[in-house]
Amino acid sequence: MSDPRNSSKSGATVANPELVRDVQETNARYLSAAEREIPKGYKQTEVGVIPEDWEIFQLAELGKFKNGINKNCEAFGHGSPFVNLMDVFGVSKISSTDSLGLVETNNAEQQTYNLMKGDVIFIRSSVKPSGVGLTAVVEQNFQKTVYSGFLIRFRDNGVINQKFKYHCFYEEGFRNRLIGASTVSANTNINQDNLKRLFLALPPTKAEQEAIAVALSDADALIEALEQLIAKKRQLKQGAMQELLTGKRRLPGFSGEWKLKPLGEFIEKIVGGGTPSRSNPDYWGDEIPWVTVKDFATFNPRYSQESISKAGLQNSASHLIPRETLITSTRMGLGKAVIYDIDVAINQDLKALFPKNLLLTHYLYFWFQYYGRLIEELGSGSTVKGISLSELKKIAFLLPSLPEQTAIAQILTDMDAEITGLESKLTKARAVKQGMMQQLLTGKIRLT
Repeated sequence: MSDPRNSSKSGATVANPELVRDVQETNARYLSAAEREIPKGYKQTEVGVIPEDWEIFQLAELGKFKNGINKNCEAFGHGSPFVNLMDVFGVSKISSTDSLGLVETNNAEQQTYNLMKGDVIFIRSSVKPSGVGLTAVVEQNFQKTVYSGFLIRFRDNGVINQKFKYHCFYEEGFRNRLIGASTVSANTNINQDNLKRLFLALPPTKAEQEAIAVALSDADALIEALEQLIAKKRQLKQGAMQELLTGKRRLPGFSGEWKLKPLGEFIEKIVGGGTPSRSNPDYWGDEIPWVTVKDFATFNPRYSQESISKAGLQNSASHLIPRETLITSTRMGLGKAVIYDIDVAINQDLKALFPKNLLLTHYLYFWFQYYGRLIEELGSGSTVKGISLSELKKIAFLLPSLPEQTAIAQILTDMDAEITGLESKLTKARAVKQGMMQQLLTGKIRLT
């Protein structure tokens, strides 16, 4: 049998011209998509798409690794400065030995485990994967300073710009590769061999590395400035509460004695909560936000981590608490209080406090903020601390007039609003920095 592709004159079937055109257009679309994935001037590598003039290296090609020193407990407290795990965790640089602990070492150990300007310290082990392999850069020579066996020193061969080191090991792709190369037992661990095999993408010149580092450092400076400003505003608010909620400073236009009585005398009623049966799925759903002490840690005035159904509310000891009601915990998280913008149900560890007419709910909220530590200290329990309602009601409470309460609460509310606004700016600044890292450290945006 003859091949039908050889000749149309022999009566062989030829392809449909429309079908050929469709195939050609489809191929063109796929080619166009591939071209979009790898733009002109870029290349596909083991770390993803990077500029053609960038190079990727395994860390073993860029320098050498060294595990830290291990000593028995008798060696600590005297001797050489000693960089430990917590001296690196959450810290981007090591610039001084003033706050370091001490460990007994000899000359040979000091030479073997010394720290030089430009060294990068990797965290070797962490309880959580997010903590393993975090780094700090050594900013000056510390000849007699040694470092812990929980750390790994990376001393590069000079290819990486000093400032670039603060950022390149925090690029999302590198962090994912590092965590993926870690092992998990009780902790998450990374060793020298796996670190050596990790790939790092580098711009072709130190000038470009430094330009990237400067841009990211400027973003860090903004973040640090916001963090410091927020800390200052929180201190100012704490000072304001100390003065205003104790009567040490009176606002203009107010005078007269404050009432001093047990808190319970100013509370109309206290309502507790409960938990619907977990074995009945009909009791759980998206109808009613159901609040536990877990929500205090991630407080959102319009959200709870769990929700129950109307049937769950009706068939449990929980109660529906109206919006703008103060809710506090009497078991775990003692002394903390929240106010929701929506109606919520609560579990058995929480109590809703309904003040009498002479006590403003928002004033009581700030009172809990200031006296929270005192309430926590009153708690008892070997494993989980709790406080009884009778003990809570006995706490001495200074009550100003309603107009003075309103004025004090307004000042503190305004301070909270300012702090919240700054925290929103900080969140945005961190997001912008993260986006900059992904664009600059992968070459998607070039600065030179």
